[in-house]
Amino acid sequence: MSSGLTPTMLPDAAAIWRGALENLSPHASPCRYLVPAKWAAIREAGIEFCDRLGAEAHRLGWTAPQLFAVHPEHGTLRVDYCGALLISGNKPVAVEASRVVFESGSAYRNKPGQIWGLPVWDFAKGGKGR
Repeated sequence: MSSGLTPTMLPDAAAIWRGALENLSPHASPCRYLVPAKWAAIREAGIEFCDRLGAEAHRLGWTAPQLFAVHPEHGTLRVDYCGALLISGNKPVAVEASRVVFESGSAYRNKPGQIWGLPVWDFAKGGKGR
């Protein structure tokens, strides 16, 4: 038996994303200009996404930054760096190869020239815009 991890022992990306979101307080926004009530809705929608659609998103190639990123200095003030789930706080209803679908609207990951920030949980550890 090899000492490396077998594929069945590798961590589930959706579980990792969920755990990282759960470790962030719902009452203390990680971004200076993101009000706590809005942050609580975004966090809740993100956790629900991980539970319902996270495995499918990972299978389709979505990454943590594409879903949960914020600008490394300015947080959510720079929405052009934000991941699909960090913009509205609306609960997603579906995930596809190139978009997350909400009840009204979609967030796309294949916008030309898109630069992704860092996951909000990494920003919370040391982002400048907190």
